[in-house]
Amino acid sequence: MRATVVICAYDPARWEVLCQAIHATLAQQPPPHEIIVVIDHHDRLLTRAQRSLASVRVVPNTGSRGLSDARNSGVAAATGEVVVFLDDDAVPRPGWLAALLEPFGNADVVGVGGAVEPAWQSRRPAWFPEEFLWVVGCSYRGLPEHPSPVRNPIGASMAYRRDLLTEVGGFRSGLGRVGRIPLGCEETELAIRASQRRPGAVHWYQPASVVHHCVAEDRVTWRYFRRRCFAEGLSKASVARLAGSRDGLASERGYVRRTLPTAVARNLALAARRREAAAAARAAAIVAGLMITASGYVVGAARR
Repeated sequence: MRATVVICAYDPARWEVLCQAIHATLAQQPPPHEIIVVIDHHDRLLTRAQRSLASVRVVPNTGSRGLSDARNSGVAAATGEVVVFLDDDAVPRPGWLAALLEPFGNADVVGVGGAVEPAWQSRRPAWFPEEFLWVVGCSYRGLPEHPSPVRNPIGASMAYRRDLLTEVGGFRSGLGRVGRIPLGCEETELAIRASQRRPGAVHWYQPASVVHHCVAEDRVTWRYFRRRCFAEGLSKASVARLAGSRDGLASERGYVRRTLPTAVARNLALAARRREAAAAARAAAIVAGLMITASGYVVGAARR
């Protein structure tokens, strides 16, 4: 199947890693059918990309500012049967694309997500729990360890059948990150809408498809952790309103009931056994992250 890789960019500070992502994508075997770089409402970055990135097609976001309409602009320009979305700060490993496309051999599979490993630009804080790696856009403890069906993929590395994206109307404008505002869940809402539109549709997690997601120094602070958790709660409230709370919060229920209590107990036991302060800090961060996310959800639900 021909694959169009869409990379959305908005920040000139990410130029070097964007070029690394493009280079690593071009080196995939087999290579993609095409690469489309979408510039999200930044004229100087658009001009630079059009002049410098001769090996790819560069287009502007023709919709509203934000990741959702930037991705939709990439889909509109795509000609491959599968559209692959790669973050502008994520660099694929060799074999990433072939592994991501493999599950589409099953006709029921409409979307595939790969593993997203953190590439820390500074030392990872000892208090940062693996269960909250979604805060920095990476695969977190609680996801399947083997290829499995999932509700939705992680947006940093995912692929969809182009006809499915066209059928459901693409990503919903008004959801997801806008510049540095750390909202999200646009891929969650799309996946739920796709599954509701096509009964029997499968989203597949493919851990053999790996990208390294750069985690900037300003994203490993307690301040960013709080902001991102609260924004996630706001976003989850929007998804629950649009898709219904049963589907919109199905994965989150298991995460809250099983993954987080297990993590807290494990870290507290480690802290008691080894007198390890970092383990106690991770347990506290898990509880705090849950409470902050829940408060964001309550605020988001009240606003609606």
